[in-house]
Amino acid sequence: MADMTIPSPRGDLTAYVATPAGPGPFPGVVVVHDAFGLGAEVRAQADWLADAGYLAIVPDLFRGRSRMACMVSIMRDARDHTGPTFDDLEATRAWLTQQPECTGTVGVIGFCMGGGLALILAPSGGYAASSVNYGTAGKDVYSAGFLRTACPIVGSFGAKDRSLRGAAARLESALTEVGVDHDVKEYSSAGHAFLNDRAGVGEHTPALFAVMGPIMHNGYVPEAATDARARILAFFSRHLAS
Repeated sequence: MADMTIPSPRGDLTAYVATPAGPGPFPGVVVVHDAFGLGAEVRAQADWLADAGYLAIVPDLFRGRSRMACMVSIMRDARDHTGPTFDDLEATRAWLTQQPECTGTVGVIGFCMGGGLALILAPSGGYAASSVNYGTAGKDVYSAGFLRTACPIVGSFGAKDRSLRGAAARLESALTEVGVDHDVKEYSSAGHAFLNDRAGVGEHTPALFAVMGPIMHNGYVPEAATDARARILAFFSRHLAS
């Protein structure tokens, strides 16, 4: 488990890499962080995937700069489905496939902002599976037209998350319509960010995000998180490890 730099069209990109124990090669997973950036919590997500046998890498999409300025830039790229954010993500995926420890089969997983990016990447052709966790993206992305050529998708949402009301149903309907293999579940006990145990790794929620709590019902929900992780690993096992 280590921070390193990898090449990107925009210059060296900092990333955290979590490598499984034992002999490889291993399937790869690009882990896309949320608005908190490359912190302890998303490193823990990569470690969890490595413990399950996946070579996981988290690129720093903020590149060490101001969170707010970078979020604006990333949201603009997400709206346009292109731009520097996607250049960095593609550089990360390409680097992963070239590692001798990687089988060359790669999935993507993201949370909140990163979940939206993971959904946008699903039709790109570079991934064998995508895990979309309360993915923040436009309604056009949650559509059959956009997802017609998507890779298999496992999606997890919280019913108490008002910011994504109806997103799980839209995703389920779109993927069913286009015949993409999927597993989409909405947890009645959970809101936004229910997979992110920030307190468990000592991270504090900035005031800007704390005020959004009543709308999104942010918070780690152990029971829902345990079930979602089991579903993600089962799905990845079918599409990445087999």
